[in-house]
Amino acid sequence: MKFRLINTALFSAMLLTLLGNVSLFAHCEIPCGIYHDNLRIELIREHIQTIEKSMNQIVELSKADAMNYNQLVRWINNKEEHANKIQEIVTQYFLTQRIKLIDPVDETAHKDYLNKLSLLHEMLVYAMKCKQTTDLANTQKLSELTDRFYSAYFGEEEKEHLQEHK
Repeated sequence: MKFRLINTALFSAMLLTLLGNVSLFAHCEIPCGIYHDNLRIELIREHIQTIEKSMNQIVELSKADAMNYNQLVRWINNKEEHANKIQEIVTQYFLTQRIKLIDPVDETAHKDYLNKLSLLHEMLVYAMKCKQTTDLANTQKLSELTDRFYSAYFGEEEKEHLQEHK
């Protein structure tokens, strides 16, 4: 009886460990055709706001006479986590799945392609800078880049359609 209880406990612990380490991704990399590009842009904007709030809290907590290290660490981790989420959306969603390779022969399309790549690369860099500092200029630049990418990514007709559904 005691042996069975120990085996059950070990099996349960192993199962919880395995299930606890499952990684979930926002979207798959198979051609399922289910894309919500506007949602991803809105998620990036939400992550930027969260990073900005985290930066403000870190600065405030750092000024306090009695340092609350627990809260400080939590806000730092929060800032890092949301910057990572931006980087994941940019790389795993837009760069990997949504921005299609363009033949350089089509100069106009290729120029548009390079513009989108450049904007996404800058977004990655500023998300990294957000992890490294509490400088709100980095969140401001990231917001501006997100707006510029939105304009470059969505055509005028599609932007009008999206505005109608806001």
